Amino acid sequence: MSFGRALNQNLRKLVAFLPRPARFAIYRSFVECNAQPDRRLVLKIAETQEELQACFRLLHDAYVSSGFMKPDPSGMRVTIYHALPTTTTLCAKYDGEVVGTLSLIRESLFGFPLQAIFDLSQVRALKGQIAEVSALAVHPKFRKTGGTILFPLMKFMYNYCTTFFDTRHLVIAVNPNRIEMYESLLFFQRLSEKSVDNYDFANGAPAVGAALDLKTAPALFKQVYASKTPRRNMHHYFVEAVMPNIVLPTRRYFTTNDPVMTPALLDYFFNQHTQVFAKLDDHKKQLLHAIYNLSAFQPVLPTLRKRVAQASERSHQRYSVQCPGVFKVMESARECTYQLLVVDLSLHGFQVYSQVPLPLGCWGEASIQLGKSEKSFSQAKAVLERANGSPGFYGFQLAEPDLAWRKFVSAMQAGTTHEDLDNASRFLPDSA
Repeated sequence: MSFGRALNQNLRKLVAFLPRPARFAIYRSFVECNAQPDRRLVLKIAETQEELQACFRLLHDAYVSSGFMKPDPSGMRVTIYHALPTTTTLCAKYDGEVVGTLSLIRESLFGFPLQAIFDLSQVRALKGQIAEVSALAVHPKFRKTGGTILFPLMKFMYNYCTTFFDTRHLVIAVNPNRIEMYESLLFFQRLSEKSVDNYDFANGAPAVGAALDLKTAPALFKQVYASKTPRRNMHHYFVEAVMPNIVLPTRRYFTTNDPVMTPALLDYFFNQHTQVFAKLDDHKKQLLHAIYNLSAFQPVLPTLRKRVAQASERSHQRYSVQCPGVFKVMESARECTYQLLVVDLSLHGFQVYSQVPLPLGCWGEASIQLGKSEKSFSQAKAVLERANGSPGFYGFQLAEPDLAWRKFVSAMQAGTTHEDLDNASRFLPDSA
């Protein structure tokens, strides 16, 4: 997308006086997207200390130069959200150098950065998982080259969210002079009519909140862009094109998060080089301990003066997944088969989404595809309709989890990163 070359500052001022539809049409006329960018560009999850540090340094310099934060002695912008297993940091590398980054923040005990300012009730009413797009930065040497880094990074974000991250809604908080790019090109809808005059997460800078429904976005893209030439067809670019530069994660199981923070990485970024953990209040420290409740993490977590049981803590932790399954049960002397989508599970139960009503209180056989080569077979029964208060969702109880199920849950309980799931057997108890 050639904004930097085509829309200079004076032209933008002139465009600002035009009616909104005319402005949007002009913005779209400058779109230029290339689904086959330079091979030296690689898009991947930031997972090593070097990649994460490069992302945080790039973000720091971009925020400082824009006035969104004061310089930090570490030379990095690191927030508590970067420490969470539900946050994924994406990076763009050109010739091995990190030149672009953004973070996707899934909801956790910490919520979202923007929810302190913006009302998400309308987004939540549409159901589906939400992710906040945050910490976006592009290296200065690529900021005037159009969208050579920004758009591939956005496509990576779109592909990752729709394929791996179990996300329906994207929410953002951006500077008012950038919001129309997201509205006109990507069809984000404002969360409120008025911009916020003071957004603490960006050093008091003004901000506008907006959301994009990824379920309805493809139809909007097609309606506006389908008739355009390939280099201007954003529907083809985001929805249909396969970009060889994107390295999507390989997963043994159908999980929805890709945590990379080991105890050593948490200590390096949040204790040794910044004061992020030390500056947390007691409540947030306790939430962090609830999230990282394994003994390996205790030495690097901030000290708790007093631990108080949280209502949100479960006796059996649940894990977010997207596992297709089948439930077979006898009804009126005949076998009935129901297609399921398991959305979270624990050692002794799971929650599913079903497009049709399921029988309650009846034992049957549940076969769940935990991964491409991992399948579980167990006796189960639906015990709760409208799980979490949502229609179509059911809570299931397992009679006795089989080996495949126990292997997966043990790895989720004892592993620290997504790579641990590739060696799930080593987390099984000796008696298994």
